[in-house]
Amino acid sequence: MSLPRSKTPRGAASPAPSHKSYGRVSNSPAPEGKSDGTFWEKVGTLGRKKKAQEVQQVEVEGKHAIDSPGMPKSAEVPPEEYLLEENEERSMIEPKSYENPKLKDLISILIEWVNDELHSDRIIVQDVEEDLYDGQVLQKLLEKLTGEKLAVPEVTQSEEGQRNKLRIVLGVANRILGLQRHQARWSVESVHTKNIVSILHLLVALARHFRAPIRLPENVVVDVVIVTKREGVLTHRVIAEELTSFYDDVGMRCERDAFDTLFDHAPDKLQVVKKSLVTFVNKHLNKINLEVTDLDSQFADGVYLCLLSGLLEGYFVPLYDFHLTPQSFDEKVANVSLAFELMMDGGLPQPKARPEDIVNLDLKSTLRVLYNLFTKYKHLS
Repeated sequence: MSLPRSKTPRGAASPAPSHKSYGRVSNSPAPEGKSDGTFWEKVGTLGRKKKAQEVQQVEVEGKHAIDSPGMPKSAEVPPEEYLLEENEERSMIEPKSYENPKLKDLISILIEWVNDELHSDRIIVQDVEEDLYDGQVLQKLLEKLTGEKLAVPEVTQSEEGQRNKLRIVLGVANRILGLQRHQARWSVESVHTKNIVSILHLLVALARHFRAPIRLPENVVVDVVIVTKREGVLTHRVIAEELTSFYDDVGMRCERDAFDTLFDHAPDKLQVVKKSLVTFVNKHLNKINLEVTDLDSQFADGVYLCLLSGLLEGYFVPLYDFHLTPQSFDEKVANVSLAFELMMDGGLPQPKARPEDIVNLDLKSTLRVLYNLFTKYKHLS
């Protein structure tokens, strides 16, 4: 919030505190040759120093509030400092939640994804609050994801112009996501006031809908402080806000499985499972003189998955059907997608993992796919 600044000229002494019982403290210089003043002059000097420090502190807090009016991250600016209209409500992430490693990971992954999408436009996002609130980056991101040009001005400097652009951009996003305005967890007001919770909800929804080649951290929950003004009084409450949950490949919530338990609670048993799966896949890949030594990475390009899927069904996948030495990310995704199709042709259900997860070296996804093959074909010699 904006705070009044002292009008005292730089270097001038501030008035000393008034104490009725002590009388007025003189500001006149001490007589020449007098090395130390009276006791009360010393008290006056201490009072002036303390007053100057208080003024400086108020100015610093005021500047901080002016520079970041929408979403202050520091606990130095408490919720009471918000300037709210009657019945207005604002929210902010509780400062301690910014230390949550999962939240840091989520923000970092989303920023990297947006930058990857917009690299051809020479757009670099560094801060989701400061760089996305005016709608410019969101416009470019939607245009890249949909392949359609949005009918909005390219650059808008005024606050009203930014809000109008956001209204159009968010309307397009809601339509693509199949949401009514009241269903969306973001709004023109919340995004424009740099509400990081709303912005993250929007980015997560877009990433899930467009099947971004990223792995979002699961079950990211943060504490959110909600400040409301009722009858002139500011009140606040703290709620737990879920930014991500557990998802399957189409963005729906899914139940935790045995691999979640292994990763979280039994890493020693996880090594046993990996060893068993390596033995299984090598029993079949050895037939064509191939061998897996690193389960974490050797299936990421999709080549071994394609060949293994064919071998388990008793046929050899022609080498021209897939990229034998894939170089790009898209070529690797195409290989894994073909392997998934071959698995489903053999009677397996659609894998819960996404091809992008396998290419991105997500070990849990790779193990799930291989374990499904093991379950169906473990009896083969």
